[in-house]
Amino acid sequence: MILAADNPVAPDVVELGLGLVAFLVLLFLLAKFAVPRFEALFEERAAKIEGGIKQAEQAQRAAAEALTRYRDQLADARAEAARIRDEARAEGDRLRAELRAEAQEEARRLIAQGEADLTEQRGRIAAEMRPELSRLAVQLAERIVGESLAEEAQRRGTVDRFLTELERGMPGALRAPGIPGN
Repeated sequence: MILAADNPVAPDVVELGLGLVAFLVLLFLLAKFAVPRFEALFEERAAKIEGGIKQAEQAQRAAAEALTRYRDQLADARAEAARIRDEARAEGDRLRAELRAEAQEEARRLIAQGEADLTEQRGRIAAEMRPELSRLAVQLAERIVGESLAEEAQRRGTVDRFLTELERGMPGALRAPGIPGN
């Protein structure tokens, strides 16, 4: 031990033994009490992290499923809107065609009624004007010929026959009788 006293750097054996015992006791206490608590905290923290990751994955899967459902619903809604739009377009085309047909039918009816009215008015006007035209034709013929025409009945028959031929549109009515090529 003389050597230890003479050497200032060499440790004291008692002190070294006491330090070793204290270190072993501290190591035992740490291993018995502190390390299990730290491991439990680490495991708990790892479980929380893993649970959070699992929850995040589940939330991500749920979000992906919701997005898929949303896209499907959106596609269905678009298809439904297109179907409704096509039905409305077809209904509009059908109504347009129906209204056009009704308008054409109404126009045909009005035209036919107008033509019938015109035919009736033309016949009535011709019947009303026939006596006046007969009188004027006889007066014109008397002026041209220079003498009074014979009987009233004969005049009336000739003029009526002439007017009837004019109404039929026969070209012979415009020619003088007995003169060819006139």
